[in-house]
Amino acid sequence: MTADELRSKFVEFFKLRDHVQIQGRSLIPETDPTVLFTTAGMHPLVPDLLGQDHPAGKRLVDYQKCIRTGDIESVGDYSHLTFFEMLGNWSLGDYFKEGAIRMSFEFLTSDRWLGIPAERIGVTVFAGDENAPRDDESAEIWRSLGFPPERISFRPKEDNWWGPAGSTGPCGPDTEMFYDFGKEPCGPDCGPGCSCGKWLEIWNDVFMQYNKTAEGKYEPLARKCVDTGMGIERTVTILNGLASVYDTGIFAGIRGAVERAAAYSYGSDAGKDRSARIICDHARSAAFILGDPKAVTPSNVGAGYVLRRLIRRALRHGRKLGIQGQVLPPIAAIVVDEFGGPYPELEANRAFIMEELTKEEDKFLETLQKGEKEFEKLLPNLLKDPRKIMSGRLAFKLYDTYGFPIELTEELAGENGMAVNREEFDEAFKKHQELSRTQSAGTFKGGLGDQGEMATRYHTATHLLHRALKIVLGDHVAQKGSNITAERMRFDFSHGAPMTDGELREVEAIVNEQIRRDLPVSVEVMDLDQARAGGATALFGEKYESQVKVYSIGDFSREVCGGPHVERTGGMGTFRIQKEQSSSAGVRRIRAVLE
Repeated sequence: MTADELRSKFVEFFKLRDHVQIQGRSLIPETDPTVLFTTAGMHPLVPDLLGQDHPAGKRLVDYQKCIRTGDIESVGDYSHLTFFEMLGNWSLGDYFKEGAIRMSFEFLTSDRWLGIPAERIGVTVFAGDENAPRDDESAEIWRSLGFPPERISFRPKEDNWWGPAGSTGPCGPDTEMFYDFGKEPCGPDCGPGCSCGKWLEIWNDVFMQYNKTAEGKYEPLARKCVDTGMGIERTVTILNGLASVYDTGIFAGIRGAVERAAAYSYGSDAGKDRSARIICDHARSAAFILGDPKAVTPSNVGAGYVLRRLIRRALRHGRKLGIQGQVLPPIAAIVVDEFGGPYPELEANRAFIMEELTKEEDKFLETLQKGEKEFEKLLPNLLKDPRKIMSGRLAFKLYDTYGFPIELTEELAGENGMAVNREEFDEAFKKHQELSRTQSAGTFKGGLGDQGEMATRYHTATHLLHRALKIVLGDHVAQKGSNITAERMRFDFSHGAPMTDGELREVEAIVNEQIRRDLPVSVEVMDLDQARAGGATALFGEKYESQVKVYSIGDFSREVCGGPHVERTGGMGTFRIQKEQSSSAGVRRIRAVLE
């Protein structure tokens, strides 16, 4: 079964069960500062999981592109990826545990759908802790479907609890479904969820029962919801009897490009295979990030830093494979060709993807040259050390300051009869990793999971700012992203030049005038075409369902949106712009507060 066939079957199955198909959203979370990327299918639906009504109804189905880098060091094994596709079905206050589990079981095992033998499936359920009880209800439902005790494992929160997507928001216990590869158990405690390689997770039913607050409390949600996720790559691996996600047709074209560039045959060398897999994954991830409607460009901070790391890690492994010339643009071209059907934004941004990858490869070549020069400067003093050992601290400085990979430092050191204190380097790198992981997981309060008073005010203020910018600068202004916490707002918009002080003060004055007017905020659900015909602003390139919510702020602003809003603008506070600066080529960024 191909990925396209699986995607189609999944959507068909749930449509037959009264689910409405909705569009997957951007890889860059809208108005959520708690994560750098959309990490799960549930992320765009956080407001709906918290109780907001979705225009499409209570039963939904979709496929969503996701990025996760927490396990980046595991990429290259048989199952880990940074970019992946997630199939999901949703119940917003409709069916709950029994409905979700029984539909999951039917889709997995029925000959009409995936036809996986039931005896090859094992499940895990939440074991309970001080915040929530053991999920005996889910376990009993699985038992009623014929699952014996040895194929039902109770697991702790780190294994069987999902969410929130950031630091706050909806969350709850889950039940996960695993495929048994038929290998011998690793020991007496080996069961579903064991990481020995016998079991591979393919589906996850999450029962959103709680909202985690900024204070760390788990409060019961008024409306219980279901969020499920099935990874396309892993499921295709199982359905085709393969040992690795990289052996599937999903990666065949990309893998072939790597083989041709490296002049080797995949499967002939385990070390080279791992490098090839990393290049395949990272090239695909980079193409999707750059091809997103809210494209991120490589940089040294935030999502741009993650993108740069993916690109440079792929280039380093390209160097290990002996690839000469460009590494990523030819591979990314195949990504666009093969995934442009379900994700047309890739084709729309093909030229941009190629341009940015080429520029970043050139920059990395400069980085390597600089790093080699710095090493040459250090060499005379290093050679004076009778131990012939370069400190890990110095090696890490080359990595951290110049982006020079440790493997190349070791290579240069070896050529000069020296070794690198790798233990010291690894210790410094671990600290760096922990800092990066904290940043990737989210270090801000707020986000879509934060429906608090100030976050809601700031979200409403983005509408006022967007309209004011159009009035002052022109209709070419379009929102390119926003980032909201309970303390401030950040707003990116298209404009080709820095704003003058006069323009900034004029925008401030317009926004504050609308706040003083105490305008009412109303919402209507309508067809997208009807919304646009009525003058509602919608983000260019963004995907929307056929039915959307349109928020009107008096006679001033009218936008398609899904976030929280105040009922009236009066009392929001005084709007003040703190800073205006460049975000990327043709995009400006405003930071502002409500005082």
